[in-house]
Amino acid sequence: MSGLDAIAGIGADRRRGGYSRHLFDDAEQQLREWFVEQAEKRGLSVETDVNTNIWAWWGPPGPGAVVTGSHLDSVPGGGAFDGPLGVVSALEAVDLLRERGFRPRTPLAVVVFAEEEGGRFGVPCLGSRLMTGTINADHARNLRDPDGRTLAEALRAFGADPARIGRDDTALDRIDTVVELHVEQGKGLVDWGHPVAVADSILGHGRWRFRFHGQGNHAGATPIDDRNDPMVPAAQLVLAARRTAAGTPDGRATVGRLVTNPGGTNVIASAVDVHLDARAPRGARDMVQELTGQAREFAAQEGCRVEVVEESFGDTVHFDPALRDRLRGVLDDVPALPTGAGHDAGILAAEKPTAMLFVRNPTGISHAPEEHATAGDCEEGSHALARVLADLAG
Repeated sequence: MSGLDAIAGIGADRRRGGYSRHLFDDAEQQLREWFVEQAEKRGLSVETDVNTNIWAWWGPPGPGAVVTGSHLDSVPGGGAFDGPLGVVSALEAVDLLRERGFRPRTPLAVVVFAEEEGGRFGVPCLGSRLMTGTINADHARNLRDPDGRTLAEALRAFGADPARIGRDDTALDRIDTVVELHVEQGKGLVDWGHPVAVADSILGHGRWRFRFHGQGNHAGATPIDDRNDPMVPAAQLVLAARRTAAGTPDGRATVGRLVTNPGGTNVIASAVDVHLDARAPRGARDMVQELTGQAREFAAQEGCRVEVVEESFGDTVHFDPALRDRLRGVLDDVPALPTGAGHDAGILAAEKPTAMLFVRNPTGISHAPEEHATAGDCEEGSHALARVLADLAG
């Protein structure tokens, strides 16, 4: 896709591979500028809301809008398609509709949501959570990035007013329907042998931080039986997460990040943060409750203590069945698939009729450089999105 090719050099991560594009960093700001340029080139009117989500309008902004789009940020070392494919496809769908002489009877908007991956401030779908009020604005303002900078400070540096973030009824009142296109983050469409699908549901999921406190000390001068090493219960928790998830129906538990303090090779850590992602159709919090009990036992055995903080959580989302079936009808009865990945559409589903389209990922890999979608399947996705938008806004 020409749009993806145009941004392929932005945020490339030479150390990890793939892309690292995080809220308000140089790469993410370049992508914002690219999106605004592309939207204005198409004659769309652009505005940035109080939560720094960007809106590009075909027609005057107002109630009854059909909204599409996705996000432009990434996880550390992520793939090229997760997020940007939905934005590029939305712009291409606008082009396709115009080529056909289509004119929307209701406003149509392409949106770029901020901080969907939570790669900088740790909370996924932050832009849509703020817009819908599903995260407390005071709590959000005090979120800190890995360098200790608060979201409030980052907003000011970006030129936004941190006092204004939070539930945005002005934006919500304009929306009638939301359709987000996304590369599939799994192999469902490979198994179906189909390039496009409609989403059925999203697994309930959340993020937790387990902080193990011990006694920092010298790695060479401290005998093994005289240690209170927080890395030991942290390591035990990593293994316990795998066991607990394996015993939970369709459960997933992942430790994707460990942060040690002070972080020296020849230093026994004084504290270790274990960042846990837990997901299940039902019982994600039950898994974490079980793991919390085990973490306390592991910590006590090593003479350490542990604190547990829930950073975000969302119940299982079932997309609007009438809208889902309408899209399937428009697209000649394409498959309906569940997903274990979270999306801004999942946050908005509690407020508005919401749907998603998936584009086939032949590797089944996502959040990694090997994430992929063929040019032909991406084109199928853009055409499918155009058909859906024509049906909803025509």
